[in-house]
Amino acid sequence: MTQLHSMAEQIAQSAIAFEEHRLGRRPKSVTVLLGGNTLAITMQGVLSPAEMALAVSATGATQLQQYHQQLFNDSSGPLRQEIRRITGLEVCEDAKHTATAAVQVYSVGTVVQVFLLDGRLSAESWEGS
Repeated sequence: MTQLHSMAEQIAQSAIAFEEHRLGRRPKSVTVLLGGNTLAITMQGVLSPAEMALAVSATGATQLQQYHQQLFNDSSGPLRQEIRRITGLEVCEDAKHTATAAVQVYSVGTVVQVFLLDGRLSAESWEGS
């Protein structure tokens, strides 16, 4: 097994494991980006064929968005813990003690998760230098 050097690679692998555990399927690809204190995880190919069909209509897309946001809110604790372990930074929380994180679902099968971190990382630590 190859060693993962960058935090982005480590977070991508954690996100894949999280989705596989949570939904029973792996994303086809994962991209992790950091801008300031905002961490974005984009996963392609994570929606089921039935979810993609539902997302075609505006009503279905809204229902799917709400479902995935609630599912994420209820189950994202382990992923937030992995992000904290990897980066050394907490995921910010709001007054209700839920993650300051958002999920956006697209009909093409892409899901984007956005986290607000409590601090910033240097480029050197992010890239594994």
